[in-house]
Amino acid sequence: MNITLFTSNKIRHNYLINLLSSISDKLFVVQENGFSSYGSVSDLHSSSKLKNKYFEKVNDAQVKLFGNTEIDKSLKNIKLLPISYGDLNNTSLKFLTEYLKSDFYIIFGSSFIKNDLADFLIDNKAINIHMGVSPYYRGTDCNFWALYDNNPHLVGATIHRLSKGIDSGPMLYHAMSEIKSNAFEYTMSTVKSAFHSLVDRIKTRSILDIKPVAQDKKKQMRYTKKSEFNEKILSDYFKKNIQLNSKKFDNSLLKDPYFLIKS
Repeated sequence: MNITLFTSNKIRHNYLINLLSSISDKLFVVQENGFSSYGSVSDLHSSSKLKNKYFEKVNDAQVKLFGNTEIDKSLKNIKLLPISYGDLNNTSLKFLTEYLKSDFYIIFGSSFIKNDLADFLIDNKAINIHMGVSPYYRGTDCNFWALYDNNPHLVGATIHRLSKGIDSGPMLYHAMSEIKSNAFEYTMSTVKSAFHSLVDRIKTRSILDIKPVAQDKKKQMRYTKKSEFNEKILSDYFKKNIQLNSKKFDNSLLKDPYFLIKS
């Protein structure tokens, strides 16, 4: 079984690469580079102390959940194509020919895919990992906004078919995590849940038996843009006393949820 992954180059992306390689005969990886592999404050391109504080906590949680993971160079079944972040849509299908002959196509953490490549991936039922519980939270930083809105039960990931819209493709299932005492570790553990659920379901091919369901846009609570993640919002967030156990999980809000119990 061959798999193609479009992703980025932080610790969590490298972890996914190593994990997918364990179930692949050949894993083709198009990896966009442009940020620090360790997700540190160099990602921010900002002198904001609040953003530095926030992303340092994100990175601490990432390291705790995934370790300082690098791509395992001993894994001979990985074919890696590093490109600059944002160049994906300037790359021709002909140039990517070797990477477009797989059984499964997965997108996690790449730049927004458009044009001929998007058409190809949609036609081949590519799977996108959206960090946020759709259709309630779409756009950017969705799990941050779920916590900001005091909806910890809507922190998770949506595994869905790729579409031309942002986070709008038909849903396969939701990946969730047990509640943790630390909000940053809780959100990061849902990333891990998304990874392991997807690998489990691709390995057994049970993912092929899941019927995609269209998203009900009437249920949308927030559609957020990166610009909304600003100083005032972060200041409010750090002042909030977020109670992670304030609301119980309601599986009727979720599609075929997969819960990562230990991480």
